[in-house]
Amino acid sequence: MITRRAALASGLVLAAPTLALPALAQTTWPSGPIRLVAPFPPGGSVDAISRLLQPHLSAALGVPVVVDNKGGASGSIGTREVARSAPDGNTWVLVFDTHAVNQALIPNLGFDTQKDLAPVLLIGTAPMLITAHKSRPWRDFAQLAAAAKAKPDTISYGTIGNGSLAHLTMKLVERETGTSFVHVPYRGGGPLVTASATGEVDLPTATGTVLASQIQAETIRPLVSTGSRRASVAPGVPTLAELGVPVTADAFWGVLAPAGTPAPIRARFEAALRTALAVPMVRERLTDTLGVDLDPQGGPEFGAFLAKAIETWGKVVRDNGIRPD
Repeated sequence: MITRRAALASGLVLAAPTLALPALAQTTWPSGPIRLVAPFPPGGSVDAISRLLQPHLSAALGVPVVVDNKGGASGSIGTREVARSAPDGNTWVLVFDTHAVNQALIPNLGFDTQKDLAPVLLIGTAPMLITAHKSRPWRDFAQLAAAAKAKPDTISYGTIGNGSLAHLTMKLVERETGTSFVHVPYRGGGPLVTASATGEVDLPTATGTVLASQIQAETIRPLVSTGSRRASVAPGVPTLAELGVPVTADAFWGVLAPAGTPAPIRARFEAALRTALAVPMVRERLTDTLGVDLDPQGGPEFGAFLAKAIETWGKVVRDNGIRPD
């Protein structure tokens, strides 16, 4: 005969595994390979930063971390895949500033940039640079603006894509300076770098992270920085604000997880990211070579940063009637 005390004890024993399941899942993570989605093709800043962090993330977590390039549609294809992934800590995405634009830019995006993804860590920011191929005559921004006013729609600028932050920033520059340029969108940083080297486009416009190799090779010359401060890869080049043009735009990079990923797992991945960013070689490569201003901010701060960026750049998209490629 089973006593009441025995029955209760039995019930507690049966309940214990059920109650422990979420905690068990968190304490056993990670147990297998982790996928870090880079939602742009190889050759651009997202790919470069992802691969720079990858071995150090693997070391910190004790499991393989695989960089998976899923490019297309201004980074939204790979990001959508992550937004729809299981929130089990096995899939993450490293986004670029286009993440703040895509909700307004792309109809039927397939996910909500704020509701379907959880911010984990803002890695850093960087100003963009408006540069000129070495074969072009303009030596500074004043010369460029004068030429653009004299002959509107004859000077081309290249960006990583339609609706990219560089594209939106140039729209603001046109408005504030009374100029008009021809936009040439490329499909990511890699193709833009190639066009920069060959002189296919007059004004390669992107972050120093994308253009650093061509700047160092003196294939292109920086004319002006769009950021809140001068670019570390071109410290002698003034900002638009310094020249009296009231436009400020900084690119950013950060890591997101599928919404619903348990907080302890997000916290551990954030800690692994911070560990990777603290490696001297990583810091040197990011800051000195790629021109990223490191500014690690955790989930709540990164979430507030994203909300402001989404509001700011969404308005520029709507005001200018910009459509995706």
